[in-house]
Amino acid sequence: MMLEIRNIESIGQLKNLKEQYVQEATAPLDGMWLFGFVPMATHFGFYEHDKLIGYYCINSDGYLLQFYLDANHKERASEIFKHTLNESGSHLEKIRGAFVSTGEPQYLSLCFDNFSSFQVNSLMYQSNKRAKSHKEPLLPMTVAINDQLSDFVEFAKTAIGAPEEWVTGYFTNLINNQELFGYWQNNKLLASGECRLRNEYQTEYADLGMIVAESERSKGLGTKVVQYVFNIAESKGLKPICSTESSNIGAQKTLARAGLFSGNRIIQFDVQ
Repeated sequence: MMLEIRNIESIGQLKNLKEQYVQEATAPLDGMWLFGFVPMATHFGFYEHDKLIGYYCINSDGYLLQFYLDANHKERASEIFKHTLNESGSHLEKIRGAFVSTGEPQYLSLCFDNFSSFQVNSLMYQSNKRAKSHKEPLLPMTVAINDQLSDFVEFAKTAIGAPEEWVTGYFTNLINNQELFGYWQNNKLLASGECRLRNEYQTEYADLGMIVAESERSKGLGTKVVQYVFNIAESKGLKPICSTESSNIGAQKTLARAGLFSGNRIIQFDVQ
């Protein structure tokens, strides 16, 4: 096999391949994974005769997040995928498993072929075409500002155990783009909502997110937060999408009440 695997120093080198990857998906890819987790992963390129023909990326825990070959080399996907798994642990980072959505059929099939253990990690949601924007009075949320960054970071750390360094960078980007909103009572942040509009590849979608303080859960607040960011997305002519962990039954009920349905899954594969 005249194939060389090299570390990719700049994700910009993969722009065309990344665009093709998203275009070939059969369902919208979750924005948190696409723009939150994947950019932090280590990327490797597949080179043949010094020409870049594909890539894969692996997170700090050793899980594949993406695997892609260009149109001229797809027939070799099984061969190259197996080669990648065999090479890991030698001069490459050890691959412990993979995360892949059901909207990525070729990558998903390769994972089924090569990993014996799998489970549903997350449910992926999108708007029901019959659902309409919510016309009832919306929750009085306000757009987050830079001076409130530490409040939002501390809120996310307490409410969902988010890592401080990661969530600080994540919320900073949201605030700069005016995509983060807060619901406050008596100067206390009780819920946050996200409507991520700047999507480099999936320009017709908006990614929604919400966090509710533990003390305020099971009171209907989550549904109102989702309705708020849902309306922002639709007012801009965008289709709302989001995801939640498979174990988060409360969030699943909230999203269903807000007019979203889960047509796809994110699967976690593990090496046994």
